[in-house]
Amino acid sequence: MSVAPPDFQPVSPRPPSQGFTRPANPFRPFAPSPNWRADFSAGFLVFLIALPLSLGIAMASGVPPIAGIVTAVIGGIVTSLLGGAELTIKGPAAGLIVICLGAVQELGGDDPLLGAKRMGAVVALAGVVQVGMALLRLGKLGDAFPTAVVHGMLAAIGVIILSKQIHTLMGVTPLAHEPLQLLAEIPQSLMRANPEVLGIGLVSLGVLFGLPKVPLAWLRKVPAPLVVLLVAIPLGALADLAHPHFYQFNGHDYSVGPKYLVSLPSELLSAIPWMDASQLFTLVSLKYVVMFSLVGTIESLLSAKAIDALDPRKGRSHLDRDLLATGIGNTLAGLVGALPMISEIVRSSANLNNGARSRWANVFHGLFMLAFVGLVPGLLHLIPLSALAAMLIYTGVRLSSPKEFKHVLEIGVEQLGVFVITMVVTLATDLLVGVAAGIVAKVLIHMVRGVHPRDLWQARITREPSEGDAVLLRVHSAAAFTNLLGLQRHIEHAADTAKKVVLDVSEVVLIDHTTLQRLHHLVDDLSRAGLDITLVGLEKLEATSDHPFAVRRQPV
Repeated sequence: MSVAPPDFQPVSPRPPSQGFTRPANPFRPFAPSPNWRADFSAGFLVFLIALPLSLGIAMASGVPPIAGIVTAVIGGIVTSLLGGAELTIKGPAAGLIVICLGAVQELGGDDPLLGAKRMGAVVALAGVVQVGMALLRLGKLGDAFPTAVVHGMLAAIGVIILSKQIHTLMGVTPLAHEPLQLLAEIPQSLMRANPEVLGIGLVSLGVLFGLPKVPLAWLRKVPAPLVVLLVAIPLGALADLAHPHFYQFNGHDYSVGPKYLVSLPSELLSAIPWMDASQLFTLVSLKYVVMFSLVGTIESLLSAKAIDALDPRKGRSHLDRDLLATGIGNTLAGLVGALPMISEIVRSSANLNNGARSRWANVFHGLFMLAFVGLVPGLLHLIPLSALAAMLIYTGVRLSSPKEFKHVLEIGVEQLGVFVITMVVTLATDLLVGVAAGIVAKVLIHMVRGVHPRDLWQARITREPSEGDAVLLRVHSAAAFTNLLGLQRHIEHAADTAKKVVLDVSEVVLIDHTTLQRLHHLVDDLSRAGLDITLVGLEKLEATSDHPFAVRRQPV
């Protein structure tokens, strides 16, 4: 995303226009794409990435592998036809592994299959909740969610994925279950590692981390997960993982066999864990309904916005319509006991980079997935689990990379504090508590900096006439993530009746990072609609860092 200068110079409006024209009904039907060849090619390449990831995410979530495939098929063929984010790919995501595994374990106890079935009912109800949120036009909630909290949550998810998948990479079943305990058990697992299984995993990791750095441009364009499969499947055959046997290495005996490969029944439909709603309205189930609804919605909305920012054609997603489609998709996925889906950022980025032009790329990706599983299901059984673990470890490293800490610190020390609190509390408890802790920490920081609690929740804005057809909106007290939606409504209401809007923030006690970032995007969006919008007064405020979106406050 390009960074705007600190004073937010207005973007020149596109002529001609009469004020701010709202987009047409976002729930309208869509027209087929004339660029089907580009979408067909992009969909095939995304399918090559999505196939192994869908299997790995399902197995890491404690559900049958076919559940991940079913979600990808529904997300591609059904949800994409209804969605409002043209270029995003819907499917299972690593960011929800933690919630899925927790739901399976808590709802099923010692019976993972029962847990998967009961989780299906939870996912279906969460989808209904998302549909309701979309109909209430709550897609804008993603705009107001604190960035530091989101990144802290994702970093914690990355660490949790790493803590679990490292043991799978080594061919070891750990004794611990909690993330911090799993991390502490890594040295013991390393001493018990199965050399052949570990070797396949390390080679897979080498491909994932090394392929983007090779000097050959044409080779870098090949999807890394595909290369991993092309390497790992022959290595698994060389180690004869399909047949149970013992071997010796460095004077020690080790065993390998089909348990180190993807396990699929001969009849795939029989493996689908159709939902069980017997525990749907218990406190445990309702807790996970909230978590799936909250985290899934936020991740989907943020992914859609990120892809909009990367799209060279500068398309804009209809977030409410896309949330509606995601909710419908999750309801269908839950009914058949599949995994929940979101707009997934890695596959969506690959879709865009490979030339996708419309939603049909997602449809083709789903069709390829369905055709592959229907025609050559036996090939899936040849995939070593350590190769799938390597792909998830790669994802976990990217989510929790030290670069994320550095990026957040550049915005401000207080942002790093919120980030770390969210991450640590999530690791020590669960996602819902961690996210709540991050939000509370951010609110307390605002109050320490002089914002009255009342002003955190209500946008205090006065509207004044200005020169010509302009309207001046003067913001008082605080402009924070907690009252951002109210501030946004004031701006859009003024845009309905004026050709030019001036937003003056010189009198605010504080304007936070989330608000500044959103205002930057709002200025861009409204300028594209033909409205001249200007943000003034930032130069009178003191920034907490050199970052253009750093928190601003009145000079001390």
